[in-house]
Amino acid sequence: MSLQVVFLGTAASIPTPTRALPIVAIKREGELILFDCGEGAQRQMIRAKIGFNRKTKIFITHMHGDHVLGLPGILQTMSLLGRDKPLEVYGPVGIKAFVEAIIQTVRFGLSFQVDLYEIEDEGIVREEKEYNIHAVWADHSVPALAYALIEKPRPGKFDLERAVSLGVPEGPLWSKLQHGHEVELPNGRKVGPQDVMGPPRSGRKIIYTGDTGPSDAIVKLAEEADLLIHEATFADDLMERAVEEEHSTVTQAAEVAKRARTKLLILTHISSRYKDSKILVEQVKKTFPNTRVAEDFMRIDISLHEDEK
Repeated sequence: MSLQVVFLGTAASIPTPTRALPIVAIKREGELILFDCGEGAQRQMIRAKIGFNRKTKIFITHMHGDHVLGLPGILQTMSLLGRDKPLEVYGPVGIKAFVEAIIQTVRFGLSFQVDLYEIEDEGIVREEKEYNIHAVWADHSVPALAYALIEKPRPGKFDLERAVSLGVPEGPLWSKLQHGHEVELPNGRKVGPQDVMGPPRSGRKIIYTGDTGPSDAIVKLAEEADLLIHEATFADDLMERAVEEEHSTVTQAAEVAKRARTKLLILTHISSRYKDSKILVEQVKKTFPNTRVAEDFMRIDISLHEDEK
């Protein structure tokens, strides 16, 4: 089951020659999930060869321009390319008025339906058959959300040898057991999934913070996550500015990952003052070694755990 994270924009506030404004894409089993939507998002999607007509959801963390001004361009590009599938857009209060104003005033004509959802409370904000999207409030200068994609547990491994020893013939009965149904054998004996299936296997977990200072809520959300994508606008020498603007330094982001026991940390939302990310890498790895600094078009495949395949 494929799950790939594509970093389409990794800058903070203003774009640079090498970094576009914030947008992260998750490609999962033919579906596209976007977190934030900075200016020029559709160009980044084109360069990354990410299609515009697949099932798509967009989750906006907050209503600052560098995180939301790419929505008009995406809507227009999707229409010009003849998108015919509904598009879901989620965000804090204000996202609905913003998108509706675009549609009413720019008047480019949509070829598809846009479903808008304003998030007012923490918790599960979108539930799918195989995963949920959770949201918590981040610590920023305006109402801002952090999101988690959490896959639901999958059935345990089917114990073929155990099924044979219980007299379950190969065929439809095996399938029924694997799908959670009790079966009755020709001799009248009943066999349940618990008799031939291993324990449920946990799904993958990806966290995207948007803009935030260090947050206990995000630590809790990110516990045991496969990937934490955390903003790190500043190096450690600008701690006072980070506190003032309610952003994070690289070491603060690393401390969140360490407390949450996250497997991998990727830093994003990098200030334009850092032409070379070497200093950021040096600082963050003192606290959390398994860290990378995001670059535009970097791709990360999140695999199922080896003992869970």
